[in-house]
Amino acid sequence: MNWQDRRLLDLFGVEHPILQAPMAGVTSPQLAIATSEAGGLGSIAGAMLTPEGLRQELQMVKQGTGRPFNVNFFVHKAPAVDASRDARWRQRLAPYYQELGVPADAKGPSRAAFDAVACDLVLEFKPKVASFHFGLPDRALMQRLKAAKILIISSATTAEEARWLEGEGADAVIAQGAEAGGHRGMFMTDDIARQAGTMALVPQVVDAVKVPVIAAGGIGDGRGIAAALALGAAGVQIGTAFMLTPEAKTAPMHRAALKKANDNSTTLINVFTGRPARGIVNRVVREVGPMSPDAPAFPLAAEAMQPLRGPAEAKGSTDFTPLWSGQAPTLAREMPAGELVAAMVRETGAVFSRVRG
Repeated sequence: MNWQDRRLLDLFGVEHPILQAPMAGVTSPQLAIATSEAGGLGSIAGAMLTPEGLRQELQMVKQGTGRPFNVNFFVHKAPAVDASRDARWRQRLAPYYQELGVPADAKGPSRAAFDAVACDLVLEFKPKVASFHFGLPDRALMQRLKAAKILIISSATTAEEARWLEGEGADAVIAQGAEAGGHRGMFMTDDIARQAGTMALVPQVVDAVKVPVIAAGGIGDGRGIAAALALGAAGVQIGTAFMLTPEAKTAPMHRAALKKANDNSTTLINVFTGRPARGIVNRVVREVGPMSPDAPAFPLAAEAMQPLRGPAEAKGSTDFTPLWSGQAPTLAREMPAGELVAAMVRETGAVFSRVRG
């Protein structure tokens, strides 16, 4: 495939403008290595890792490939604890605690935002790209990354967010359409009803910024890649399509749910973490959500929800498991990640050949 738009290829030093999305809990060093070795940009997700876990994954990727890769972090601001809201949330979940025999004061882990410790690790291992969700790190941390020549990208769900990211020094912007699985990257709005889809968002972001735009949301094969490039994107970020690869850490029950899912299976949910994220509807989403006003601010909602997951899964149930997925789960393929990248490259070439006649 001869990519006519070389902006991302030259910026990242990759062969194909395909970024494997950093999906916390799903992405593995093996997935990142396989994607990078196939000519795309592999990613690892630092959002749920301890510093020790992050170090281990960075070491594995560095040992597994000499090619460029990306490491991703959340940059949310720590919320103020609202005791009354937390109490309401625990009261809402109390029947499930009783049903599963979980102690009423059980508390799951929280998610740490990108900080100086994480920045030190990034600077030590020097990945080609550092990507962020929910905005950008504070300027002091940004300057440290920039001084080390690490490229910085982040997600935008509106043209306004994209312009802000460019103004703050992002080297490229991910235009995340409403179809995308996992957490919305929104940080200048909280109205999920007005989030644009990929087809509408990408050309408006392309018109709004000068830096390269990476399309994300509902893209899982060559047809989606060709469409994104036709809209002016310089590349794509793909998540759900990689979730059935053997390199992904997608849990067996999550894999089974993805295989059964279709275009009508997902919705935006806040009950698992406190922030809108797209996933497959299950029992707790139907009964408590999908968007609950009682859910504490991100990431506090997870502290009370997460203890229900293990006991339910032990009984073979995904009633309390966040089953993240985009709107195109049927495009996910059970094949090695490297082969998947190669297939998507071939498909994109075939689409352009057909269009050209």
